[in-house]
Amino acid sequence: MLTFLVSPAFAAKPGKDLLTPDDHALLLIDHQPQMAFATASHDIVELRNNVTGLAKAARAFKVPTILTTVAKKSFSGPLFPELQAVFPKQTPIDRTTMNTWEDDRVVKKFKTTGKKKLVIAALWTEVCGVGPVLSALDEGYDVYFVTDASGGVSKEAHDMAVQRMIQAGAQPITWLQYMLELQRDWSRGSTYKAVTDIAKEHGGGYGLGIIYAKAMFGAEEGH
Repeated sequence: MLTFLVSPAFAAKPGKDLLTPDDHALLLIDHQPQMAFATASHDIVELRNNVTGLAKAARAFKVPTILTTVAKKSFSGPLFPELQAVFPKQTPIDRTTMNTWEDDRVVKKFKTTGKKKLVIAALWTEVCGVGPVLSALDEGYDVYFVTDASGGVSKEAHDMAVQRMIQAGAQPITWLQYMLELQRDWSRGSTYKAVTDIAKEHGGGYGLGIIYAKAMFGAEEGH
C-alpha cells in the first residue's frame, strides 16, 4: 500500500515593496476645481471617481491620510466635495507652495505618523506631484504615486512626469491596485465588506461583476 503524505502549505513571505495598511501614509494634493479645469490627461469624471475610491480605501484600512490644497480661497477653490466627504472632520492644509514638501506643516504631519512609505496622488502630476515625490525620495522615504488619481495638463505632461518619478525611484500604482494590495487576502473579514462596497461603487466593470455574481449566484470573493 502506498501512503501519500501531503505537506502543509506554508505562506511565503510577501515582497517588501508591497504596501500594507500599517506601513505608509497617504498624501492627497490639490484635488480642486481650478486644478481640474486644466487637467487633460484624464477624464475629470473618472479622475474624481478614482481619487474618491482611493480615499475611501485608505479610510477603510485606517491609513493616515493628509489632505492639502493650494490657494483655496484666492484661486483654486475647495477640495472636491466628494473627497472632503470621506474625511469630513479634516481641514486640508492650504499652501502657497507648489511643492507640498516645502510646506513645513505638511512634512511635520507626515513625519508624526512614523511611516517610512508615502503614497501620493496630485493635480497636476508634473508640478504638485513631482515636487513632493522627488523631495521625499531624497529624504530616504519609499514613495508610491497613484497615476490614475492624478492628472496633468496634457497626456504628455502626465506621462513624462510619471517617467521622471519612476527614474528617480518612485513606484507607480493605480487606485484599485492600491486597495486590493492592502486587502491581499479575501479571508480578511474585517475589511471585506468595505472593500467590495468601494469596488461596487467606484470599480467600474469589476464592481459591476461583484454585483452580478452576488445577485445571480450568491457568490463572494474567496468563497
